[in-house]
Amino acid sequence: MRAMILRAARSPLELAEIEDPEPARGEVRLRVKACGVCRTDLHVLDGELPDPALPLVLGHQIVGIVDRLGEGVTELALGQRVGVPWLGRTCGVCRFCVTHRENLCDAPTFTGYSRNGGFAELTVADARFCFPLPDDYDDAHVAPLLCAGLIGYRALRLAGEGERLGLFGFGAAAHIVIQVARHKGWRVRAFTRPGDERSQALARRLGAEWAGGSDAVPEAELDAAIIFASVGELVPAALRHVTKGGVVVCAGIHMSDIPSFPYDILWGERVVRSVANLTRDDAREFLPLAERAGVETDVHVYPLEKTMDALSDLRGGRFSGAAVVRVTE
Repeated sequence: MRAMILRAARSPLELAEIEDPEPARGEVRLRVKACGVCRTDLHVLDGELPDPALPLVLGHQIVGIVDRLGEGVTELALGQRVGVPWLGRTCGVCRFCVTHRENLCDAPTFTGYSRNGGFAELTVADARFCFPLPDDYDDAHVAPLLCAGLIGYRALRLAGEGERLGLFGFGAAAHIVIQVARHKGWRVRAFTRPGDERSQALARRLGAEWAGGSDAVPEAELDAAIIFASVGELVPAALRHVTKGGVVVCAGIHMSDIPSFPYDILWGERVVRSVANLTRDDAREFLPLAERAGVETDVHVYPLEKTMDALSDLRGGRFSGAAVVRVTE
């Protein structure tokens, strides 16, 4: 099969032909149709996440068709379309797994990081961590729901209840979560890179009542804020906009160092918290919700051999919405 291979951190992916994978017990093999591109892929590529399983196929927003069943798999069928997210397997026995917190598992496996992902024509996945996908979406448009959507949804739940929500960094995740937030009754403010008029226009089109640069001041205090950009300086910025009792959620897996800040912007029972990974329950709740809420994804499609172009364009902020690699027709 053809695959985009990362052989060493801080080196480009290379297109190569490698052996077709075979599913082990409890696994399925998928013919990959599409795979979303995520900023986490950049963090792996740049060596900001330690010890990837090199050589490695990146990509963890996989849409594929089951074409082979491993021994013991009964919950999926040949020909079924499924999605595979970042969380690829958990141990099932640690204190987090047995208390319904598998996103904090002590011995997890991550798709496109500790096991091969979806920038390839074939991949294998644990059948227990594959999810049927809503029929209303084609392959390219459903792919971003599998990480940008799922992490955004988990972050939104952890933001609690309120009226006014700020989204810092308006990329793949924010352009999905704004639609879910509005469905749930939030009034949304969007903060982008200063001068990013394209993302601000998309935010307004999707229902933001205000959109501006991260250096701007909105017209009203926020009840909660979600930070999707991997920029630590945004934490004190968000705290300054959040009202007493409000929550700031850091939704990325990697963030630059948070600078020191005065205690008075945290005082008043404000909360700063992180989101770690996702659970299967998140997927079971969110995917049907996205369909009911009419969530639309703004996607920019690249062929498999142009995966590095997709990553470069993501790094450079050269598109709004999400990038998706189309692998097979």
